[in-house]
Amino acid sequence: MKIGNLFNRKRNNEDIVCSVCGEIHKEMPDIGSFAPYHWNDTFNNDPKSLLTEDLCIIEERDYFIRGVIQIPILKSEEYFGWGVWVSQKKENFEVYREKFNDDSIGPFFGWLSTKIDYYNTDTLSLKTKAHFRGNGLRPIIEIGPCEHEIYLQQSNGIPLEQAWNIVHYYKKTSDNTNN
Repeated sequence: MKIGNLFNRKRNNEDIVCSVCGEIHKEMPDIGSFAPYHWNDTFNNDPKSLLTEDLCIIEERDYFIRGVIQIPILKSEEYFGWGVWVSQKKENFEVYREKFNDDSIGPFFGWLSTKIDYYNTDTLSLKTKAHFRGNGLRPIIEIGPCEHEIYLQQSNGIPLEQAWNIVHYYKKTSDNTNN
């Protein structure tokens, strides 16, 4: 499954003037995927498979959790968020499922399991670590050191205008599929 759904997340009470379209936005949305790339609708009827907003099991063989890759916005305290899925070994998945609200677990290694088509280079199977925050918050997903653009963005940040360009890339894609 590809990434591309807009998820609004309230950060502050200030209106934001978009540097791309000039419109006023209440917040910058995260962009995310409802399921890992490996999920397909045939698993909906499989008793050994499960998909919730935060957890996924495929045929009691593959385990995934949902988290956020935070990309810092330069000259700001804000960030742009990619809502992604990462694989987990069964033991770590079960620890997270049992202690969802506990920030003392992990971090746990996993493979990025979301295809982000905004990037020219494939994002599937990049090395990650899931850092758990507790309090009902999704884990922060840290990309492991590599040459991929998403790692460089997470390490160095991006300008606000680039974050809005990403949002509008997916907004345009979403608008075209709804017509």
